[in-house]
Amino acid sequence: MPPETTAPYRGRFAPTPSGPLHFGSVVAAAGSYLDALAHGGEWHVRIDDVDPPRVAPGAADRILRTLVSLGFEWSGPVVRQSARTADYADALCRLQARTHVYPCTCTRVEIAAAGLPGIEGPRYPGTCRAGPSHPSRPPALRVEVRDAPLAFTDLLQGPQAQNLAEATGDFVLRRADGVYAYHLACIVDDTLDGFTHVVRGADLLDSVGRQLHLLRTLGWPEPQYLHLPVATDAAGQKLSKQTLAPPVGDGDAAILGWALAFLNHPPPPELHGAPAAELWGWARTAWRRDRLPAMRTRPLGIHAG
Repeated sequence: MPPETTAPYRGRFAPTPSGPLHFGSVVAAAGSYLDALAHGGEWHVRIDDVDPPRVAPGAADRILRTLVSLGFEWSGPVVRQSARTADYADALCRLQARTHVYPCTCTRVEIAAAGLPGIEGPRYPGTCRAGPSHPSRPPALRVEVRDAPLAFTDLLQGPQAQNLAEATGDFVLRRADGVYAYHLACIVDDTLDGFTHVVRGADLLDSVGRQLHLLRTLGWPEPQYLHLPVATDAAGQKLSKQTLAPPVGDGDAAILGWALAFLNHPPPPELHGAPAAELWGWARTAWRRDRLPAMRTRPLGIHAG
């Protein structure tokens, strides 16, 4: 499945089309874009629309329109996860041949009742490993994880280690409604497209363990990860569509300057108010990873030099 590629660096921006871009989205887009350009690489755009209930009508087209208006330029066609369900099914079959993938009929309430804490809420206790607890219910499919540390080094956040048995428990690959889970779709897409680097927000840092577990089980190449700080509001909440972060207006070049400043790359005074093309021209040569703030969250309004 891994493609042949001679590109030393292939990166991507993969928004979920649940609404328009906001400041946090622009930070992730700008960081991934500039890291690719600074290393002579390619930058691609993927629309992560694998979960239909989260897709807002017209949001994908609006996201792409906003990116164009802000001067982003990507390589190749835009890929949509909704067109790749056959690839996810194939990867699931490969996993079933290599490790323990099993049907699970537990509800969220039943999992929470077990009282096992995890990094994203209640941890799955393994109830259905030996067989579905409620055979009459439509099952999800889970993959069994190992009780051992899984280590990797993030290019910004440094050495990381996670024991999935303690952090998440066996996790879902396909939901009971037939929708493929984000972690499976993500590693399939990244592998099919030959991405060598994944630069995104640190709210996804805890996802790496599950994604590496799948990649290593399948014997597929692992990208290098770089997780940028996530912008938070005055209450410490992540800026997101769920917290009603204001949408980015098309052609709003000022937000690029704010995003660069948030990432410790403030444009010089003579570029204040400059169009997007001039900001990108400066940022491409100014970009340095060692200037990025090595933190998982950062309050909006902190623009260090």
